[in-house]
Amino acid sequence: MGFKKGDYIWTDRKRFMGMPLSFTRYALSGDRLFLSVGLLSIRDDEMLLYRVRDITTKRSLWQRIFGVGTVSIVSSDKTQPTLLLKNIKKPMDVKEIIHKQVEEMKIKRRMRVGEIMSSEYDEPDDLPDDL
Repeated sequence: MGFKKGDYIWTDRKRFMGMPLSFTRYALSGDRLFLSVGLLSIRDDEMLLYRVRDITTKRSLWQRIFGVGTVSIVSSDKTQPTLLLKNIKKPMDVKEIIHKQVEEMKIKRRMRVGEIMSSEYDEPDDLPDDL
């Protein structure tokens, strides 16, 4: 998958010492987040944004020194529940861009908390006691 900047809201590569010396590529479109890994044998994964449940960032000392960080995206997708965007530039800005797109997609698809909960639990009796 060739990521062209004009086709996506955001693109980056996994970085080594702050430089994009990796065959791991990330891209964000209006409704999906893409991961492509490899040079000769390529594996492509994607995550639908309306399924995203949580977004967090992590920046170790070494990542901060090189100006990178890791964004972790947790979704309700059964095949790809967590997607890590490792060693990307400006992780806090990327987190906000993804958050904005996630909210737009949930509004566009008219997602409500009840709909998200019902996709995880089959019957109302299956809900945890703390809800």
